[in-house]
Amino acid sequence: MDLLKNRKKIILMGLLIAILALAGCNDAAGGEEEGALVVYSARNENFVDDLLNKFEEDTGIQVQALHGGETIVNRVKEEANNVQADVFISNDIGALEHLRIDGLLEPIERDDFGGIEEQYRGEDNSWIALSARTRVLMYNKDLITEEEMPKNIWDLTDPQYQDEFAITRGGNGGMIGHVSALRNEWGDEQTMEWIEGVKDNAGAILQGHGDIRRAVGAGEFKFGLVNNYYYHQQLREPSNNNVDVIYPDQGEGEMGAVLNAAGVGRIKDGPNDESVNAFMDWILEPENQQMFSNESLEVPINPELEVVEGAVPISEYKVQGMSLRELGNVWEYTRRLIEESGLDLEIR
Repeated sequence: MDLLKNRKKIILMGLLIAILALAGCNDAAGGEEEGALVVYSARNENFVDDLLNKFEEDTGIQVQALHGGETIVNRVKEEANNVQADVFISNDIGALEHLRIDGLLEPIERDDFGGIEEQYRGEDNSWIALSARTRVLMYNKDLITEEEMPKNIWDLTDPQYQDEFAITRGGNGGMIGHVSALRNEWGDEQTMEWIEGVKDNAGAILQGHGDIRRAVGAGEFKFGLVNNYYYHQQLREPSNNNVDVIYPDQGEGEMGAVLNAAGVGRIKDGPNDESVNAFMDWILEPENQQMFSNESLEVPINPELEVVEGAVPISEYKVQGMSLRELGNVWEYTRRLIEESGLDLEIR
């Protein structure tokens, strides 16, 4: 009998050691703390960290953030059968809607969306747009006048502007959204003609919009195609800030400036339901919506909130008519179109 008891004790001890060892392996691999909020972000790390630090301070909920830029969408897809994250913070509504269409987001269950109108939410409320940016032409006033500047996007193909401006590579989220809107407006044939013309005409194809704004501010190029908040960032620089901006395609019969937005989506089957609910409640509070926009100098989607100094509210200029929801339907195809053009592969 004592032998049997000792054998049971040995077996139990072995099981306990195995469980402890497994737990240790999980900790070493970076396993998530239960109840934490796991955030995947494609936005600028500095903007997002300040926001998430405030969330931690306000709620006491620990945040584990992964900043992955444009790779995050593919990561969410790859983890579909082993979901690791709760929230996706995106720089591009097209990416959010693309994930929703693929069944990788789930509804945010609430009745009040903090002043965010239906057109700026996923049709199942699985994502919410919080701040808008508009595609503009920022120019150096020491090198070119407003009268000399192109007034519409098609003019970027005009030989008179050869080598005078910079654009981002095609895989940039802002460029994907812009090309999607052009496809909606012009069709694929004319859009491909524009891509080829702009690629040949540009003085540089740079990695990001920050590179463009600094180059324009320093006088390396007369102007550049950027999201409007980069103009406001350049104005705040201690030097190289003699810049201004053109909102393109504002004339009669023209399509209007291209709009995109940043927002948040709820990842389907994320591991921390209570923390996600707390985050969605928190982010929709007016002061946190304001912070989401103001940190990057974007314009709040909520019309009740103030815009940053010098920015223009969406209601005060003509906007191209493509619904943000439609971006997701064409997001993947637009990426392939850009890749085929070579614009996504070439940085010069």
